[in-house]
Amino acid sequence: MNERSPVYFADFRASYTENLLQKLRRLMKRAGFESIDLDGKFVAIKMHFGEPGNLAFLRPNWAKAVADYVRDRGGRPFLTDCNTLYVGGRKNALDHLDTAEANGFSTIAAGCHVIIADGLKGTDEALVPLDGTPCEYVKEAKIGRAVMDADVLVSLTHFKGHEMMGVGGAVKNIGMGCGSRAGKLEMHSDGKPVLVAERCVGCGMCRRVCAHGALTPGPDRKMRIDHAVCAGCGRCIGVCPRDALEAEYGAQSATVLDRKTAEYALAVLKDRPHFHVALVRDVSPNCDCHAENDAPMIPNVGMLASFDPVALDVACVDLCNAAPRLSGTWLDGLADRGGDVFDTAHDGTRWRDMVDHAVRIGLGRAEYDLVRIG
Repeated sequence: MNERSPVYFADFRASYTENLLQKLRRLMKRAGFESIDLDGKFVAIKMHFGEPGNLAFLRPNWAKAVADYVRDRGGRPFLTDCNTLYVGGRKNALDHLDTAEANGFSTIAAGCHVIIADGLKGTDEALVPLDGTPCEYVKEAKIGRAVMDADVLVSLTHFKGHEMMGVGGAVKNIGMGCGSRAGKLEMHSDGKPVLVAERCVGCGMCRRVCAHGALTPGPDRKMRIDHAVCAGCGRCIGVCPRDALEAEYGAQSATVLDRKTAEYALAVLKDRPHFHVALVRDVSPNCDCHAENDAPMIPNVGMLASFDPVALDVACVDLCNAAPRLSGTWLDGLADRGGDVFDTAHDGTRWRDMVDHAVRIGLGRAEYDLVRIG
C-alpha cells in the first residue's frame, strides 16, 4: 500500500502554444480531475476574493479556467467563500459581493456565479457532526450552507504566509474559509463573543436574536453577555450594526486554532468528492484578508494540484523553502528559524501543527510524491 499522496506540479513558464491557463487545465487533468463525476453536479469552487486594498489575491482569470473546466465536464460551478468574523470588506454578503466585484470577480470574468455560502449576515449554516471521527475539539462544525449543499468541492488556493497559522494553504482555505461566522468564532476563540463597550449603543438587536437570553442591558443601556448561558452561535455578531460584538482573539493557543481549522476542513470534505489546486505566487507574509499586501518573500514558484489537501500544503511549503529568498521583504532582519520561510516570517507560529493534526484525524497524508509536468 502506497503511503504517499501524489502531488502534481508545473512551473509558470509559458510558450507560444500554451498559456498559463491552458497549462493549469493540463495540470488538473494529469492530477486526475476528470475521474470525478461532475455531470449535472453543483461544484463549489472555494477561493478568496481578496480584501479591498490587497492585490496579492488570485486574479479571476484563474477561477474562470477552473470554472470552464468544470462546465466542460458537465458540472455547474460557482465561486464561493464565507463572510469574515472581523470588521472589513467581507463581513456580510452585500459587502462581500461588492468586494468580489471590485476585485474583478464578475459573472462574466469568473465564468460563473459568485455565492456567499453563509448568507447575508453569516448565519446561514449547516451543522456537520463530527461524532465517530478522531476529532478532539469540534463536535459539530458550522459550515456555510451553500458549501455543504454542493455535490463536489474544489479548492483554489493562493498559497502565502499567515500571521496566526504560519501558512495560508488549502487546509486553511477550506477549514477557516468555509466556516460560518459562528464557525469562525469557534475556531478563533472558545466560541463566546465579547463586547466592545465603546461601540455599543444599546439598540438591543443582539438581544432580540439571542435564543438563550445571554444578553441583557446594563444601567448604561450597553449590553452584558452571560458566558455561562451563551451558546456561542454567533448570531449576535451578525446582526450588530456597530460591530460591538466580536471574537476574543488570542484567547487560545495558536496550536488549538490550527487543530480546530483542520477539523473544520474534515467536516467540509468528508463523504464527498473533492479536488485541490494551489498557486504559489505573490507569496506575501500575511493572509489575503489584510487590506494590504507586503512584497513577495520569494519568487513565484508554480502551480500544484492533488486530491490530498494536506500533502498539497506540505509540497507547497517544501517548494517555497527550496526557493531563494528575496531581499527588501518582510524577512529582512528576522532571525532564521530552521531554514523555514514561514516559521521565520511569524515567530510563534508553527504551520506543521496543522499538518500533524490533519494527518491524525485522517484528512490527508504529509508524505507525497511530487510529479512534475513539463
